Amino acid sequence: MTMATTTVSIKPSADSGCAPARSLWQRQRWLILRRASQLLILLAFLSGPWFGVWIAKGNLSSSLTLGVLPLTDPLLVLQTLVTGHLPYSSALIGAAIVLGFYLLIGGRVFCSWVCPVNVVTDAAAWSRRRLGIKTGRVPDANTRYWLLGGLLLAAALTGTLAWEWVNPVSLLQRGLIFGMGGGVFVIAGIFMYDLLVASRGWCGHLCPVGAFYGLLGKKALLRVAAPNRKACDDCMDCFAVCPEPQVIRPALKKVGQESPLILASDCTTCGRCIDVCDKQVFKMTHRFDQRSE
Repeated sequence: MTMATTTVSIKPSADSGCAPARSLWQRQRWLILRRASQLLILLAFLSGPWFGVWIAKGNLSSSLTLGVLPLTDPLLVLQTLVTGHLPYSSALIGAAIVLGFYLLIGGRVFCSWVCPVNVVTDAAAWSRRRLGIKTGRVPDANTRYWLLGGLLLAAALTGTLAWEWVNPVSLLQRGLIFGMGGGVFVIAGIFMYDLLVASRGWCGHLCPVGAFYGLLGKKALLRVAAPNRKACDDCMDCFAVCPEPQVIRPALKKVGQESPLILASDCTTCGRCIDVCDKQVFKMTHRFDQRSE
């Protein structure tokens, strides 16, 4: 007697609770876009010294793009003012352009989409998760605001841009052009601090540049939202990858607000919560989008 076997293929339905498999692009889209942004910005500065093609002259603190567009870090201008000096008009114009841009899209977009040190701290966070490191001591998040005040005070007392001597962003960018020199110890120190002492310690608790740009993001248009929060299965993946996990809970769990928008100015708009969520709870949107499924 021959027995026939029948193979039954079951396709998950929309009501089965099984999320369809997502492609690599869907799972890493915002990470890929951020890395592309950071790389292209660095290449704009490096193309001149490396290849003789000058797209942007200067650095992330102050630059001239394509020979016509001045861009200046508003924090640099603020430091200059407290030293008692008046910046050149081109620096003031550049600062106004940058200030307007980040007021519109969110100050801490700089941290996740522009700052090259973000790659270092992301690598430390990834390594910390892979190694299962749970120990450490996280400083108070307000420490960065004290450091911001401290760097302005240092500029006022010394009459110099004292912070720029140790600014990791400037050190890393200069190091890629001229060689790291002593800057390697600063960058390595940030990596080891985030790896062994405090998860996301530098960007989330100490960096005065991030503190400054966070102050610009309170009314920004660009927002991450959790419109499909009913689908959340409490896997905690979004909290694990978010550089500022405290910003998620109010929108996701309706803690203190009904809006699905992540409204906290500390949100870096990195999009990692969107990438890792298999339930597709999150999306990138604008601050006037209050829709919730």
